[in-house]
Amino acid sequence: MASKKSLKSRLQDGEKLLGHFLLSFSPELAEIAARAGFDFIIVDMEHGAGGIREALHCIRAIEAAGCSTVLRVPDISQAWAKKALDLGPDGIMFPMVETGRSASEAVSFCRYRPDGVRGCAYSVVRDSSFGFNEEYLGNYADKLFIMCQIESEEGVKNVKEIVAVDGMDCVMMGPRDLSASLGLLHDPGNPKLKSVMKVAETAVLASDPANGGAYLAGMATAQDKTDDLKARGYHVVLGSTDVSLYKKAVVDEVNAFKA
Repeated sequence: MASKKSLKSRLQDGEKLLGHFLLSFSPELAEIAARAGFDFIIVDMEHGAGGIREALHCIRAIEAAGCSTVLRVPDISQAWAKKALDLGPDGIMFPMVETGRSASEAVSFCRYRPDGVRGCAYSVVRDSSFGFNEEYLGNYADKLFIMCQIESEEGVKNVKEIVAVDGMDCVMMGPRDLSASLGLLHDPGNPKLKSVMKVAETAVLASDPANGGAYLAGMATAQDKTDDLKARGYHVVLGSTDVSLYKKAVVDEVNAFKA
């Protein structure tokens, strides 16, 4: 099977990427989304209903369709990162990153010693093709796309130190948790949220990913459509979730029938 370009190399080439959240852990829905043309699928172990074994089935389905996979782990944990990375995803996403120190810890969980603290089982895990990939240790770090989510007011305050962390490739904005941290959980359209988000957006976009900076990723919402994020300079946009798309489809069908 021909190797696909990494997410990192595609962004370096100037591409804008569109992603999709998978919460159902359905390999069939994962494959459908991959074949539909999304650039990558985020298998969500933070809010989704599956764990490591279920994630593996989804990764295989996504790969078979020629697409890339990012695993979102439940927290900034060495144990979760180790389990997730051994499955061989193209990227990993850490939620609720609030300081440069936590971003540095996240990166260290993705690197083998002496560059980090990742546990060494590379000769027997899927990430190295179970040891068949003889070039693995020479390029594993270059191919892995590391995303850190800024989802709180504290994270926005420390955005510049987060962006400056070596090895952290992308800042992913989390508008819903950010609105909650601002006391606006029930008012996601409040201008204050957009104002705070703009602070983080400006800091990330002012950095140079080729020289230690980071790419900017964001999640489309009712208040911020995919086109809005793209127009503001976002490099990566998360357009939808499998659950929300399915919910809308079935509600529309039921309403149309009953009408």
